[in-house]
Amino acid sequence: VVVASGDKREALRRLIASEDVKNALIFCNRKRDVDILQRSLSRSGLDAAALHGDMPQPKRTETLERFKNGEIRLLVASDVAARGLDIEGLSHVFNFDVPYHAEDYIHRIGRTGRAGRQGRSLTLAAPEDGKAVAAIQQLIGKEIPIERVADIAPAELDFTGGDRRGGRSRRAPATRVASERAAPARRITPKPAEPTGARPPRRGNGHGHGEARPRRERAVQAEPRHDIAEPAVAVFAQPAAELAAQPRNPAQPERRIVGFGDDLPAFLARAPRVAARA
Repeated sequence: VVVASGDKREALRRLIASEDVKNALIFCNRKRDVDILQRSLSRSGLDAAALHGDMPQPKRTETLERFKNGEIRLLVASDVAARGLDIEGLSHVFNFDVPYHAEDYIHRIGRTGRAGRQGRSLTLAAPEDGKAVAAIQQLIGKEIPIERVADIAPAELDFTGGDRRGGRSRRAPATRVASERAAPARRITPKPAEPTGARPPRRGNGHGHGEARPRRERAVQAEPRHDIAEPAVAVFAQPAAELAAQPRNPAQPERRIVGFGDDLPAFLARAPRVAARA
């Protein structure tokens, strides 16, 4: 059924009323259109529910079970939610939107007419869906017969239009070529390949940068190394009073308690207890 885009909802309602619809799947290309169409059908007094990928899984399972049990007559769904559904005795499939990919058309209409039973599928196409319809007909190897809906003006398919995905159309090739001529591509000159082997020395830029200069060695001052192990052992082995009474050798570094600074804890000032040997 080929009608104007604004007449598709009314055409769908008239088809549901004229067809002997026991239960039907209604496919939309976008998830937001699933909710919009479901609310539109419900306002018209039709028993319809929505099924798409943004719904929580428990809600999707509950809706699908109600549809299989006959509690819901019409199920508006997206391709992701309805892929692989096996519903026994599905009488109708309505494509409210012509699918983007021709293979999806086969998956959609294959939900009805299963196991040798009769089924009916109808597709609502707008004039801008001409190329998508042509791709489907080429895939299935035959033309899809066109039907008319009473009191709705028919339309003609436009087979010269651009890609209609997401409501946008691509620019025609002539327009794209004209824009390319208006803004020619920038030419990029490749750099000459450097010869193998040693690289030539870099030249300076006038400020001293980039010139090869000899590496400046840092002057390291020899510092006396303080061996803290031996003084520390001597401090712990002798009381603090005896250490203070001993004359200090100016040639040797000052002995301190490592880790305590100038403060000497009281437990370190006491003489160590040495067990008497037997």
